[in-house]
Amino acid sequence: MKTSRALAWLLLLPALLPLTLFVFVPAAQSLWLSFHETAPFSRRAIFVGLENYRLLASSPEYWHCVRATILFTLETAVPSIVLALAVALALDAGPYGRDFFRTAFLLPVSISSAMAAMLWLFLYNPTAGYLNYALERLGFAGPNWLGDPRWALPAVAIATVWKEMGFNVIFLLAGLSGVPAELNEAALLDGAGFFSRLRHVTLPILSPTLFFVTVVSVINSFQSFGQIHVLTGGGPAGETDTLVYNLYRDAFVNFRSGYASAQAVVLFALILAATAVQFRLARKNVHYG
Repeated sequence: MKTSRALAWLLLLPALLPLTLFVFVPAAQSLWLSFHETAPFSRRAIFVGLENYRLLASSPEYWHCVRATILFTLETAVPSIVLALAVALALDAGPYGRDFFRTAFLLPVSISSAMAAMLWLFLYNPTAGYLNYALERLGFAGPNWLGDPRWALPAVAIATVWKEMGFNVIFLLAGLSGVPAELNEAALLDGAGFFSRLRHVTLPILSPTLFFVTVVSVINSFQSFGQIHVLTGGGPAGETDTLVYNLYRDAFVNFRSGYASAQAVVLFALILAATAVQFRLARKNVHYG
């Protein structure tokens, strides 16, 4: 028994070692720093208790970042899941080209956020960008996508959905492969239409996969950084200044390590709370087996 337990820990060691070095230790250090204030380029840390958290709670700028993050999450997670489901259903029903389109939708996922953002930076250019050119050809005046506070956050959300949607498509396609064909055939013989079969047959069986991609999409939206950094830098007028980007600026531009660490702890708590809410809602709506 002891030998088996020692062997199990030995086999887990290659995974536990990097997790400890790059996840658990930095997380513990961030928690410790959140109760301290440090001077730039100095090792000295002064214990301030909950002062950093008090400053966060009383900061209008930080609450603006919370609002921007929630809006960004809604504008990315919801369209990404809905569009991915529509694409997955179309590919699952289509007899030809499934492998080609699966690869095509997965390609944006394989490139870095910075590279994807550079592509959209050219597309969003108000004078030379192809997006505004296409709108003008259709008779519409294209907006200043990244310079207008009304359009900046939706513009970044569109770029994010384009990059991340393929991940959801692949998992939903895998989930659809587990839907028994005989159930759909029986429902079809009973006169059920497409939407009736989708609601009563496909979605209940697909619910575990939908739950998984929902949790992952929400977490990814909360943590999005690269596209915001490249496309808007948190502007204009702070409309795309999300929690992660505000944390980055305070940590690596303003060198307020303690204050940024408090933001990291709060962000972790928010993601944990959002995930817990989704798990609680899933108890009634997700069907396993």
